[in-house]
Amino acid sequence: MIEAKGLSKFYGPFVAIQNITFAIPEGQIVAFLGPNGAGKTTTMKILSGYLAASAGHAAIAGLDVAKDRLAAAQQLGYLPENGPLYQDMTPVEMLTFCGEARGMSAAELAKRIERVSAQCALEDVLEKPINKLSRGYRQRVGLAVSLLHDPPVLIMDEPTAGLDPNQIRDFRKHLKELGRSKTILLSTHILHEVEAVADRVLLVHRGKLVFDGAPNQLMEQGSLEEPFYRLTNFGRKAVEEGANA
Repeated sequence: MIEAKGLSKFYGPFVAIQNITFAIPEGQIVAFLGPNGAGKTTTMKILSGYLAASAGHAAIAGLDVAKDRLAAAQQLGYLPENGPLYQDMTPVEMLTFCGEARGMSAAELAKRIERVSAQCALEDVLEKPINKLSRGYRQRVGLAVSLLHDPPVLIMDEPTAGLDPNQIRDFRKHLKELGRSKTILLSTHILHEVEAVADRVLLVHRGKLVFDGAPNQLMEQGSLEEPFYRLTNFGRKAVEEGANA
């Protein structure tokens, strides 16, 4: 459902990602793990069609993102870290606007707004301006927008960033429920997030994929902290040792 083959992105001499390759089958919740600046967001933007790759191939539900951009977008719900919400709109206005932009009929749109409002627990704030909502509710609105057209694939970039512990717990519950019917790629650098929701881990460091497997394969003594530190600090240590030689 999500496929990356040899994805690379260069900005002049700077390498954002290099030769990223993985495939995610239907029904998996996959955590895209790595430190800040590792290349997670760049990879997800390429998969969503927001960025063009310098090299490689990306596909959503078998559709080439570069060649079949609109068709691939129909199969994808994308929740960026800071969702592009119109702050003066209410959630229902935002959902209506996005549904109309997708060409949904009035009847279909009404049903989908009712459905995603229930899924994301937005019923009590549908008529309240988005700029008056808490960070947690704004994140729910962004999730509702990404679910509006009922896509089989979801890509989420740091969806729990800035949420309080109760909001994080609620969001994880929603995520597990969604994982029953959708394929999800979830970017995060929060290790507890991986342990709580993921079936599989993709770990990137300095633009390269350094681990692909189940969370329990990565854990040591019941924790992801030590292997994460080791896998994401080997390059820094080598540079420091070279500088001190």
